[in-house]
Amino acid sequence: MVRIAAVGDLHVRPGTAARLRPRYQRAADVADLLLLAGDLTEAGDIPSAAQVCEVFGGLDLPVIAVLGNHDYDRGEETAIAAMLTDAGVTVLEGTATVVDIAGRQVGIAGAKGFGGGFAGRTVAAHGEPEMKAFACHAETAAQTLRDALGQLDVDLRVALTHYAPSRDTLAGEPFEIYPFLGSYLLGAAIDDEPASHTQGAGTRHPVTLALHGHAHYGTEVGVTPAGTPVRNVAAPVIGAPFAVYQLPDVHRIG
Repeated sequence: MVRIAAVGDLHVRPGTAARLRPRYQRAADVADLLLLAGDLTEAGDIPSAAQVCEVFGGLDLPVIAVLGNHDYDRGEETAIAAMLTDAGVTVLEGTATVVDIAGRQVGIAGAKGFGGGFAGRTVAAHGEPEMKAFACHAETAAQTLRDALGQLDVDLRVALTHYAPSRDTLAGEPFEIYPFLGSYLLGAAIDDEPASHTQGAGTRHPVTLALHGHAHYGTEVGVTPAGTPVRNVAAPVIGAPFAVYQLPDVHRIG
């Protein structure tokens, strides 16, 4: 079995690293890797990002992250990603990485994602230029996740986003803000039918688990339209420094 620890929406501020670091040092005792689902900082500032590096740098297990909307707030997302990378954290944005765990290859595809809404209540690319830009960005964000997943020919595939790919895990949030919390396009990217590889290379496995944050008042457990398990790991939702899921059965063990 593979044990994945995950959390999002830590909203780290300056001066908090010393308090937070011990909570995450224990992740290596209970999990094989740690995934961070964005909004690592409160305001996307460099001092807060330095604190995030102190919390997660040098942990005794692989740490893989996507950024969230708060991490983009001051236009420092590129610098924040570089700082995290220098600290040993793998930062994904339309990219994927593979970790070998207990003889199995676990592939993580990551992208921040974007809003746009869900079936029957979605943003459409018509009307004002601003609305078209919003809808087109939602499409582009989903495509980056689809492309990243397509890179993976592994035993277990995990999708890591900040925005939600399923409305299930938004239950508890006001309906009016669903279009700003996630997009059905992300779920469609996750549910994309695995393509058969050529020249006898085998078949790409479906996504085992999708993880996201962003919805602080949402629900932990959900599924995509095609039934892929989705977990909202925003810290206020999971009620712990991190949740631990056992794969491939997606059973929470901590």
